[in-house]
Amino acid sequence: MIPAKSAYELKAMREAGVLLARIVDKIRGKIKTGISTEEIDKIAEELILREGALPAFKGYRGFPASVCASLNEEVVHGIPSGRCLKDGDLLKLDIGISLNGFFSDYAFTFAIGNISGRARRLIEATKKALELGIREAKVNNRLFDISWAIQSYVESQGFSVVRDFVGHGIGRDMHEPPEVPNFGQPHSGPLLREGMVLAIEPMVNAGSWQVRISENGWTALAKDGLESAHFEHTVAITAAGPEILTKV
Repeated sequence: MIPAKSAYELKAMREAGVLLARIVDKIRGKIKTGISTEEIDKIAEELILREGALPAFKGYRGFPASVCASLNEEVVHGIPSGRCLKDGDLLKLDIGISLNGFFSDYAFTFAIGNISGRARRLIEATKKALELGIREAKVNNRLFDISWAIQSYVESQGFSVVRDFVGHGIGRDMHEPPEVPNFGQPHSGPLLREGMVLAIEPMVNAGSWQVRISENGWTALAKDGLESAHFEHTVAITAAGPEILTKV
């Protein structure tokens, strides 16, 4: 069963979402050539704790950091390290927090310096796919209307959606039902109801959708070694339409 949130729960999730969006804005201002992903993780953790929240990812199933920092062909779940950002890199940051017992989840892709035309198109296509998916998060739509909006746009741009990792419901737990694939047939899947909250997150590869897991057991990489992009918002389904919670 897909849980619907009460008015109280939605209010708490709005607070968590706005806080996370503010934290992300501060992190963006620190990203530059020469900084390591480990330093970014430290900055993020300090900001989260300073605001009275908790980093949702640290310790989750043994994950060792507060953010997922994935570079270039790394799709998701990159572990921060001493690796420094250089011109031409694509950095994907995935960040989650818990505030007063409610979770929020956000991801974005950041271009470091001068990137290739293909990488820039990939970023823009992934960002647009998220927007189109969010538009379909409406009462009485079906879950896979979101999935199809993302998949059809991404593929029209010559890219592919990752199939091994998906979005998810979110609330008192980081991962709740349902899974939210970035591929699927329209007008199918569970009926969307008022009060549901979803983390919608297209992960898009420049080449094949296939991925492999690195030796660290966490990081997913594009199997063909081409770039990947990732964007995510936490979205509530309301009578007035989709509401992005991870937004200032």
